Amino acid sequence: MNSELFQRVDNYIADLLGSEDMVLKETIESLDIAGLPQQSVSANQGKFLQVLMIACNAKKVLELGTLGGYSTIWIARALPENGKMVTIEVDRNHGDVAQKNIEKAGLSDKVELRIGSALDILPNIIAENDEPYDMIFVDADKPPYAEYFIYALQLSRPGTLIVFDNVIREGKVLDSNSNDEKVKGVQRLNKMLSENKNVTATILQTVGTKEHDGIAIAVVNRI
Repeated sequence: MNSELFQRVDNYIADLLGSEDMVLKETIESLDIAGLPQQSVSANQGKFLQVLMIACNAKKVLELGTLGGYSTIWIARALPENGKMVTIEVDRNHGDVAQKNIEKAGLSDKVELRIGSALDILPNIIAENDEPYDMIFVDADKPPYAEYFIYALQLSRPGTLIVFDNVIREGKVLDSNSNDEKVKGVQRLNKMLSENKNVTATILQTVGTKEHDGIAIAVVNRI
C-alpha cells in the first residue's frame, strides 16, 4: 500500500475540513508527556464523528474508551447547548489525563467521565433507566466488542447510531484462524452486526495517518 500517499491525502483533508486547534494539539501532546499510547482517532475521524452526530441530531452521547480525551473533545464540541456525554475509561491514569484535557477544552459541564471497566459500568447505566443515547462510540478494548454491542442496544432507541472503531485491523479480520484476541473480538462483532435484525449496519475501510483499518456504523431499527 502507498502509505505515504494515504497520509498526504489525510493531511489534505484535515487541512481543509478537520484542522486541529491548540487544545486538540495539546491533548495529543499530553499523551506523550504522560506516557500514554498514541491511539486516538485521527483529526479526520474526529470530524467524521461530528458529522455523524449532527446528521442524527445527537444530544446525548456515550463513549467507551476515553484514553486522553481527544475523541471526547471532538464529540462534545458537536453537542448542542443542552447536550450531555458520558465517557468511560478503564485506566485511572488515562482518565486523569483526559479529565485535565476536557477541563482545558471548557467541556466539563457537558462531559461526565466514569472510571472503571465498561462491562461493570454499563449494567449500572442501564439500571439508572435514563433516556436512551442518540449516539454511542466504541473505541475500547477489542475482545469484548460483541458484548459492548449487546449493551449498546439496551441503551439505544430506534434511530440511535452505534459506531465501532478499529474493526478491520489492517486486514487481519480476513484470517479465520487468527489467535489474536483483538482480531477475534472484532470478527465476533462484525458477524453479529451482519446477523442482527435490529440494526442496519455497514463497515467502511479507512486509510490514512492511522494506516489501514475500518469503522463499523449501525443504525438501530428497533429495540
